[in-house]
Amino acid sequence: MNNVIDRNRIVVYLIFAFGIAWFGALVIYATGGLANNPLALPILAIVVMGAPAYAHVITRLITREGWKNLYLRPKFKQGWRYWLLCWIAPALLTIVGMVVFFVLFPQYFDPNLTFTRNLLKTSAEQAGQSAATLEGINPWIIVGAQLLQGILLAPLINGLFTLGEEFGWRAYLQPRLLPLGERKAILVTGVIWGVWHWPIIAMGHNYGLGYPGAPWLGMLMMVWFTVILGILLGWATLRSGSVWPAVIGHAAINGIAALSVLMTQGQPSTLLGPTPVGLIGSAGFAIVALILFARLKSQPANLQSPISNLSPTPPAPDDPVSSETPATPRGRAGV
Repeated sequence: MNNVIDRNRIVVYLIFAFGIAWFGALVIYATGGLANNPLALPILAIVVMGAPAYAHVITRLITREGWKNLYLRPKFKQGWRYWLLCWIAPALLTIVGMVVFFVLFPQYFDPNLTFTRNLLKTSAEQAGQSAATLEGINPWIIVGAQLLQGILLAPLINGLFTLGEEFGWRAYLQPRLLPLGERKAILVTGVIWGVWHWPIIAMGHNYGLGYPGAPWLGMLMMVWFTVILGILLGWATLRSGSVWPAVIGHAAINGIAALSVLMTQGQPSTLLGPTPVGLIGSAGFAIVALILFARLKSQPANLQSPISNLSPTPPAPDDPVSSETPATPRGRAGV
């Protein structure tokens, strides 16, 4: 691992990662915002979520960095346990946070699934069918189907889009911060990742705009969530030597995050839950993040200079967490 913080390349990368994404967010805002805007979803998926990956490629081209250490090799034989963990854990941790929230605030749990029943009714009407044709369907079947879809299919389908973020954050920025030590590198990456979301959070993404302190508290809460999720994804990337477990994990959380909405009634504070981006809804992720954070290396590398030039620095051949030769998996997955 290079023992120098390559600030020049990091600055170039961040300029493009933020510039492209925030320009996309500006276009969404100028064309009507996130709600009822046919342009919002494609811009989010292609421009905003793709921005970190575009920045990764552009930075390598501009600074003539070359194409080594891309973290794109699957290394499944070495890191299969991290693939499996990132595939399954988001659903389990989302359920944990949801249960904690509904135990603390039972008034928001709807055992009759009124919201889900209304979705079925609306779907029937849009299909030109009578709502009576769906009355025999148990809404809990819809919840179960959503859960299975979130576990089995979402990591594959959503992974096409989350690769855009992870190829930037976990495969480019995080390795260049490793001279700070694993803990600081992952924490700083998580904070930057959260701030990067701020324009779309300010437009109501994840939290809406009906909570006290909107949108500022929502923006801060997003940083909390990206830090704790970033610990899981960053740790899996380091230990597997590949970005793909993080891609799968990010895709899985995107696919399962709204599960609790199907069981919610009333107007709970989105800053608290029951989705995993709320403070209480994120309880499962926070617990796992603490466990994994304790396993990360805290000692920074021996920095030679506060600022490096744009020429590549050769990696130390015997560094166990080098991005050139990623560390082999430890004996346990850590959760």
